[in-house]
Amino acid sequence: MQKNDLSQRLLGWYDAHRRNLPWRPSPDAPPGTRPPAYHVLVSEAMLQQTQVATVTAYFQRFLEAFPTVEHLAAADEQRVLRLWQGLGYYARARNLRLAAKVIVEHCGGEVPNDVERLLALPGVGRYTAGAIASIAHGVRAPILDGNVIRVLCRLDAIDTDPRDRDVMAALWTRAEQILPESRTGDFNSALMELGATVCTPRNPSCLLCPLRGICQAFKKQIQDRIPPPKPANATPHEKRFVLCLRRPDGRYLIERRPASGRWASMWQFLTASDKHWPGVPAFTKLRRFTRISHTLSHRRYTFDAYAQSVSGRICGTSDNRRWASIGEMEHLPFTRPHLKLREMLAKQQEAPNRKTMP
Repeated sequence: MQKNDLSQRLLGWYDAHRRNLPWRPSPDAPPGTRPPAYHVLVSEAMLQQTQVATVTAYFQRFLEAFPTVEHLAAADEQRVLRLWQGLGYYARARNLRLAAKVIVEHCGGEVPNDVERLLALPGVGRYTAGAIASIAHGVRAPILDGNVIRVLCRLDAIDTDPRDRDVMAALWTRAEQILPESRTGDFNSALMELGATVCTPRNPSCLLCPLRGICQAFKKQIQDRIPPPKPANATPHEKRFVLCLRRPDGRYLIERRPASGRWASMWQFLTASDKHWPGVPAFTKLRRFTRISHTLSHRRYTFDAYAQSVSGRICGTSDNRRWASIGEMEHLPFTRPHLKLREMLAKQQEAPNRKTMP
C-alpha cells in the first residue's frame, strides 16, 4: 500500500463527506483549516467512551459556559460536573478542569502544541495528545482509538486481538507510517470518521469505502471477522439501597459522594449497601417505591429506593449532607440513577390529589 495513495483517497473522501460537527471548522472553510486547540481538548475529553450524537449538545453547552480555557480553569468543580451530568465517566470532567488550570498557570493559557507537554496534562493519554497535536496544531503525530484500530486492522487484514500488547505496538507504528507530511490533523480525523461512519464494527459499508481497493480484509472477504470480538466476561452485579427522606417543607436529605472513586463529588439521595444508613435512625417500616437498574461498562447496579416522611430535624446538615428541594437539586450534579429518582419524586409532588408519599 503506497502512503500517498492512501492519504489521497482518504482525504478526498473526507473533504466530500465529513460530518459538520461543532468542534470542527465549518464545511466551507478551506481544507487544512484548524480548529481552536481548546475546542479540540474539550471535544476529545467528551468523546472518550461516548458517541458523537450524545456529545454534540454537551459540547455546545459547555463552550457557552466556559468559552475559554481561562473560564474553565476558574470554574467551580461542582458547576463543571453539573454541565457534564449525564455524560458519565466523570473523571474526564475533573481532569479537564485540572488540565485547564495547568494550561493557565504553566503554559500561558495556550494549549501545548507538542505531544510530550500534552501528555503531562491531567487525563491526557497518548491518543488524546496525538489528536490535539495533529488536529489543532498540525503536528505529525499518530492517533489510535477504537475506530482507527478497526480501520488499520482491516486494511492490513490483522486478525489477531488488537488488545494484545505487541499488536497494539505494531498498530501505533503503522499509524505513524501512513501519516502524510501535510494535513495530518485532517488525515487523523478522516481515519476516525471512516471508522465511525463506514468501516463500522458490524456490517461495514465496504462498497462506499474510499479504501476498498487497497483493503486486504475486503480482498479476502474477512472484514466481518476483523478485529476479533472481545471475550465476554461476567459483569459484577452490585445492589444498593436508597433512602429518600422528605420533610414537610418538601425538602429531601441528599449527600455528596467522596472526592475520589466512582461518581466522585456527585450528589445522591442517601445510599448504602444495606438498609442501614450512617447517621440516620433506623425505620421499622420502609416502603420501596421503585427499583432502578443501571449498567456501566464494567458492572451492573440495582438501586432499591425507599421513601420516608419525617418531621423535625431528624438529621443535621454538613458540607456533604443537606436538605434540598427538587428545584435546588437541579443546580447540583447528580448521578444518572439518582437523576431518575429525582424525576420520579418531582412527578409525585406535582401529581394532584395524591395523599401518599413520596
